[in-house]
Amino acid sequence: MSLLKVNNLTKNFGGLAAVSNVNLTLETNELVGLIGPNGAGKTTLFNLLTGVYESSEGDVILTTSNKEERLNGMKPYVIANKGLGRTFQNIRLFKELSVLDNVLIAMTGKQEVGVLTSILRLPTFYKAEKQMKEKAQQLLSIFDLLDKESSKAKNLSYGEQRRLEIVRALATEPKILFLDEPAAGMNPQETAELTELIKKIQKEFDLTILLIEHDMSLVMEVCERIYVLEYGQLIAEGNPEEIKNNERVIKAYLGGDI
Repeated sequence: MSLLKVNNLTKNFGGLAAVSNVNLTLETNELVGLIGPNGAGKTTLFNLLTGVYESSEGDVILTTSNKEERLNGMKPYVIANKGLGRTFQNIRLFKELSVLDNVLIAMTGKQEVGVLTSILRLPTFYKAEKQMKEKAQQLLSIFDLLDKESSKAKNLSYGEQRRLEIVRALATEPKILFLDEPAAGMNPQETAELTELIKKIQKEFDLTILLIEHDMSLVMEVCERIYVLEYGQLIAEGNPEEIKNNERVIKAYLGGDI
């Protein structure tokens, strides 16, 4: 049974279909790529899956504990709490806050301390606060950011800010992680490090990952399956070798240059 099923998903903006009749599935612990030209509808599809946009037609169905749940119409924070985390194409950190605070904010939705306990600052509040901080520091350590925990997010290098965005997404304890162009703006060395990092987090965090990326060397190395979008429609799906040799994909996007 698929972890996430997308059935005939469509998003219209006026008379324009930004995403049209998209069908895809994500299985448990898969690392799947989503590629296509600029303007193909990749980020729009992410926005539909995570509740930023509401679909015009179609269904997004999450399966947990053999129970199917339709996510259409749910608010982004509700969908996040159900286990769908994401990063953004444009970095969206709280740049004036510390690195640690950026992660702690992402964890608040998982905090199980009641309102009264928080207001009265009862012992359970401080215990939960300590546990959250330790977990946030553990995540930062995995991403080599622990020594920057007190620094403002704006003072991190570009590559470090990208890593912090991934840490913040992981802090929500997702079952599915949507990565929107995580290598954008990175130099070759940073991209190589990110490639290994994506492999590592999928294994260590037992995650399903859907990755939008234009760096084909990264996509071909880490993805088990790849979907290809063009003008809002899926034109191909397959393993990296099949996509690399698909004539329609080559013509629409790859240009034979991989």
